[in-house]
Amino acid sequence: MTSSQPGSARPSPPSESTPAKSTGRPLSPTEQRNPASSGLDGLDTLGVLRVLNAEDHAVIDAVAAALPQLAELVDIAADRMRRGGRVHYFGAGTSGRLGVLDASELLPTFNLEPGRVIGHIAGGQAALVNAVENAEDSGADGSAAGAELGPDDVAIGIAASGSTPYVGGALDAARANGAHTVLISNNPHASLAAKADVHIVLDTGPEVITGSTRLKAGTAQKLTLNGFSTALMVALGRTWDNLMVSVVATNAKLRERTVRILREAADLGDADARTLLERCDGDLKTAIVVSFTEAAPSLAASTLETHDGSVRAAIAELVGADAPTESDKASGPDDTGPGTVGA
Repeated sequence: MTSSQPGSARPSPPSESTPAKSTGRPLSPTEQRNPASSGLDGLDTLGVLRVLNAEDHAVIDAVAAALPQLAELVDIAADRMRRGGRVHYFGAGTSGRLGVLDASELLPTFNLEPGRVIGHIAGGQAALVNAVENAEDSGADGSAAGAELGPDDVAIGIAASGSTPYVGGALDAARANGAHTVLISNNPHASLAAKADVHIVLDTGPEVITGSTRLKAGTAQKLTLNGFSTALMVALGRTWDNLMVSVVATNAKLRERTVRILREAADLGDADARTLLERCDGDLKTAIVVSFTEAAPSLAASTLETHDGSVRAAIAELVGADAPTESDKASGPDDTGPGTVGA
């Protein structure tokens, strides 16, 4: 590459208010040219990376602006999931892949039961690794997927431009069945906004590579989904303090992680932690409850089940008071080892 500067011998980018000829709507910011990256192919490699990095700073601000809406969505989703409802993501291309990724990671991280948070991508599983021609344009396929939802469910459509027919079909069908519907887009003027109860806008502006929404738009979507699903799992009691107590120990690495978490949570030595886990059939949550309450493992397990797996709620019931935190256990003034309830 040459070392010419951005802007050299490049036509001026279009205005952000340039209308889309086919609809009369303003062109989505994700499809507009970015003046900050004009002349990109004339930069050296470090210059390209610096432009990308500088533009990525807009992502954090865009997600921060959406946090109040995201918090409301978490509370709505948590309430519905407690009633047995589910969360469904719908998207095409990058947006669909991000939804499937987020949903699939909740099972091993939080021991979430299969079918509680579900990712749908236009074109099906084949579209996860290969582009499926015209899949995103099928409103009928989206409608068929959205028709699976009911009144206790939450439908989250993800579309950078906010105009993907597959997502629109899914939102229409889900809404008709009484589901709470949300559109997450990177376009303040998204045409699909009217199909959703809530439109969460991640205004990341034009991409470094015009129209390449795997960049800022996709990064903002990833952060938003991470925040939503993590806060949802916290609300549902799938963590305790800031510890990943619902982890499924399916291999040696995760079994050792379970021991470390119990040591941190209950202020135990390695040998005591392993012994307690063995008493509790390897169930980390049960072991934590036993450590704080001295309850029998069977009682601890049944109390957890009563409280949808919430360690804090189970401890609170068994000790008849507000549940302590792991820091109470580690540093409480009456700390005497396993079984001690923190102050």
